[in-house]
Amino acid sequence: MIGDIVESKQCQLKDPMDLFHSGQVVKICAPMVRYSKLAFRTLVRKYSCDLCYTPMIVAADFVRSAKARDSEFTTNKGDHPLIVQFAAKEAQVLCDAARIVCPFADGIDLNCGCPQRWAMAEGYGACLINKPELIRDMVRHVRNQIDNPRFSVSIKIRIHEDLKRTVDLCQKAEATGVSWITVHGRSVEERHQPVHYDAIKIIKQSMSIPIVANGDIKTLKDAENVHHLTGADGIMVARGLLANPAMFAGYEETPLKCIQDWVDIALEHGTPFTCFHHHLMYMMERITSKQEKKVFNVLSSTSAVLDYLSDHYGV
Repeated sequence: MIGDIVESKQCQLKDPMDLFHSGQVVKICAPMVRYSKLAFRTLVRKYSCDLCYTPMIVAADFVRSAKARDSEFTTNKGDHPLIVQFAAKEAQVLCDAARIVCPFADGIDLNCGCPQRWAMAEGYGACLINKPELIRDMVRHVRNQIDNPRFSVSIKIRIHEDLKRTVDLCQKAEATGVSWITVHGRSVEERHQPVHYDAIKIIKQSMSIPIVANGDIKTLKDAENVHHLTGADGIMVARGLLANPAMFAGYEETPLKCIQDWVDIALEHGTPFTCFHHHLMYMMERITSKQEKKVFNVLSSTSAVLDYLSDHYGV
C-alpha cells in the first residue's frame, strides 16, 4: 500500500462534484466486496467509467489496524476520482478513517444501504436509514474536521416502505452538507424484486444536490432509460460491470480486447488467482457455452487460464 500511496501523492486529486456539473450523466462503478479493487477499477476506467468506489471498508477496523489498511485500501496516481466507502456507526471513527484516506482519495461515502445480516447486527449499513440523526452527526463531523472543501462526503441508501421517510432522511442529509446521495431503489427486505425507479424520481424531485440511481442496470441502454425515468444525475452499476466491464463504453457484451486488458492489468497488479479467475468467469458468462464454462470455471492456476484464453480466443 505505502509504495502505491506515495506514488499517488504526485497526482492531482480531483473534485468529484465537477463530474456532476459537466452536464453528462455520471457513470459510476459501485462498491463491491472483493471486486471493486484497484485492478478492476483500472479496467473500467479504460471503458468510460467516470467515478469508482472502493469495496465497503469497516471504518473501526481500518482506523485500528495497519494490517487492515494495507489489505483494504490500495490506490495509485491513475485511480481518480476515487471514493472510499466506509461502514461506520460512530462519528469520530468515521472522521478518523476519512482523515487517513483524505490525502489519497477524492471523497468518502457512508454505507447506509448494505442489507446483509452481519452488517445490520453490528449497527452498520441499511439500519442507518432509520437513524437520520446519526447520519447527520457523522456527516457533520467529517465536514467539520476535513479541511479540504473539495473532498466529497456522500451516502448510499436503500428506500423505506414509506417513501416520505426516505425523502425526509435525504433532505436532512442535504442540509448537513452531503455532496450527493446514491439511492438503491429497493427496501431492506427486497432482494430480487423490481427496482422502484419511481421512488428514485420522487427523491430526485425533492432535492437540490445530485442523486445517483442504482439497481438492476445491466447495459448502457438500461443506464440511459433509468436516467430518463428518474432524472438521476448519475448511474451506479455493480453486477452489470462485473459481467461486462466495457458496458459504459456501449459494448453489449465483454469484447475480447477488454478480456486481454484484464489479463494484462491483473498480472501487472499481482491480483490473486481466485479474484483474477472469478472476474473472468463473470466477463465470459455471456460469451461461453455451458460446456466451455464447465471446463473454464474449474481451472486452478493462472497458467492454465492463460493457456485456455490463448487456445480458445487468441487472447
